[in-house]
Amino acid sequence: MAVYKWAELTREEIAKLCPSAITILPVASIEQHGLHMATSTDTVLVDEVIARACVTVSDEIDILLAPTQTYGSSDHHLPFGGTLSLTSSTFYAVLRDLLRSLAKAGCGRSLLLNGHGGNAAICRVAADDASREENMMIVSASYWELIEPPNDVADFPGHAGKFETSLMLSARPELVHMERAQPSPGNEPPRNRGLQISAPDLWSRINGFTDDPRSAEVEIGEELLDRCAQAVAQALRGIAAL
Repeated sequence: MAVYKWAELTREEIAKLCPSAITILPVASIEQHGLHMATSTDTVLVDEVIARACVTVSDEIDILLAPTQTYGSSDHHLPFGGTLSLTSSTFYAVLRDLLRSLAKAGCGRSLLLNGHGGNAAICRVAADDASREENMMIVSASYWELIEPPNDVADFPGHAGKFETSLMLSARPELVHMERAQPSPGNEPPRNRGLQISAPDLWSRINGFTDDPRSAEVEIGEELLDRCAQAVAQALRGIAAL
């Protein structure tokens, strides 16, 4: 059992692996993350979670890791600059084409793992549609949804706040500029569990990031990265048993 990178294999090698391996398709974004973090944050973090999860299960399961789809649905961040976004309809079409390609390649079981909140709903719809129309098994998730919300992170997962900043301090500290971090000037409106609030001025009111990244800590990030990775590893074991 091992982890294989799609982009480093020949077509014959991929064809042999597809029917039995679990294919992982990571999706993320390139978007602004406040004043203190790199625009690659979501891509870095989903890749880090997957890398740690793969180490955990590489002795148990064959994993076929597709290249990360780094561009996501981030139009709500465009006003702040630094964002490369696909519209929701384009992102859906890209996902459907990629999932169709996996089906044509013979992939039997696939995990669509998301690293950007704005992608989540589209990933679920694309996975459902592809599963039905391409006759394939697809499991989809955002990695943070697989763990219980941490007690010491009030706004979870937030955006460029304590949670993501802590993760980045652990994964890629050179991409975090804590001296530039400042608290969000506003708060997201309170919501009951399960409610989705869409307000045209929400992101401008909070200056494009949530809560207070100054409270981020590398130790918190390391613990949460491991928790997310272990949850993804457990999900892979579950898929392997199907």
